[in-house]
Amino acid sequence: MRRILLILAVVVIGSLGVVTAASGGQFPTGGSSAAPSGPDEPDAEAPAQPVAVAYAPAVGTTGSSPTDPASVTVTDGTLTDVTLKNADGEAVEGEFNAERTSWSTTEPLGYDATYTWSGTASGADGAPVALAGEFTTLKPDKVVRGQINIGDDRTVGVAAPIRIQFNDHVEDKAAVEKALKVETSKPVEGSWGWLPDEGGGSRVDYRPKEYWPAYTDVTITADLYGVAYGNGRYGAADVTSSFEIGREQIVKADAKSYRMLVIRDGQQVADYPASYGLDSDPDRNTRSGIHVVSEKFTDKRMTSERYGYDLIEKWAVRISNNGEFVHANPASSAAQGSANVSHGCINLSTEDAKAYYDTALYGDPVEVTGTGVELSQRDGDIADWTYSWEQWKSMSAL
Repeated sequence: MRRILLILAVVVIGSLGVVTAASGGQFPTGGSSAAPSGPDEPDAEAPAQPVAVAYAPAVGTTGSSPTDPASVTVTDGTLTDVTLKNADGEAVEGEFNAERTSWSTTEPLGYDATYTWSGTASGADGAPVALAGEFTTLKPDKVVRGQINIGDDRTVGVAAPIRIQFNDHVEDKAAVEKALKVETSKPVEGSWGWLPDEGGGSRVDYRPKEYWPAYTDVTITADLYGVAYGNGRYGAADVTSSFEIGREQIVKADAKSYRMLVIRDGQQVADYPASYGLDSDPDRNTRSGIHVVSEKFTDKRMTSERYGYDLIEKWAVRISNNGEFVHANPASSAAQGSANVSHGCINLSTEDAKAYYDTALYGDPVEVTGTGVELSQRDGDIADWTYSWEQWKSMSAL
């Protein structure tokens, strides 16, 4: 029998393409006549995956933090346009990533507010997918405000503490302190310390270990918005301030010398005859310790029912909240430089009091020595320097 070589050409038409295959040899004597699959046949293409959309916070969430960025992210697609609006129809600022697979807010959200998504995404097949859904942020029982004691662009003395006064109690002090940052143009070692609540609100001070270096730029940043203070209270707003530490002016007030010296940037610039508190009456003693200038008055009414006076005194510089001032007092002029007869203030002549008044800044230290009573935490609003450094550090919540 003559062998016949047959060449079989088989064409298979499929749903995803056209594949052509060839083989040599005899026809089989039986069995299927279907063409065998060959190694060169391409795999079938996978169907396009639908675009997947994920929201953060998830759609339907209630009580989300307003400081956490809201975002929408797609998989197997890109974002065409995105809008997030509040209940008033105002759009929230935000931005896409480079691949346009994600969009996130770039500004904080509001408390107790509902936000709604809109926009479109598209998958590999180009079919649009609508963005939709809403979420709601948390509702505080109360928002609490904090205020920095030193405003922008002020110049203050080297003993000035930074204080943030809150208008309500702060329970979670550590959470608040973590949100505070102090930056300085010169190296400074300092610490926050929490003082007893005053006026119904908590207060926290930042004090350097030693006096601030003169001519230092200071920036305080308090990112308090959205911080949980505890007991359902939250921070109302971020607050910041940038200011300067001025020249170093230190008053050396030795009661036993009956003099008051002013040292500026290491040089003595004034030596005033003075009269301090009467030594024989502890309630009239000027307190020994580091006082801090807090305010000053061209004319200050001073009264005492116990000691029976009601006077207007000139050029009064307050150095504590227990009634101690540096001020003019013509009535004690005979004793100034030779005896201590005041009711606790540092008395100077009118001319000398005016000269000192003109140089005094908030935060200047007045170091009183030589008296029988020490300045304590109970004696003044700015009592930061009555604590040792170790005591002060222990008053931090961190």
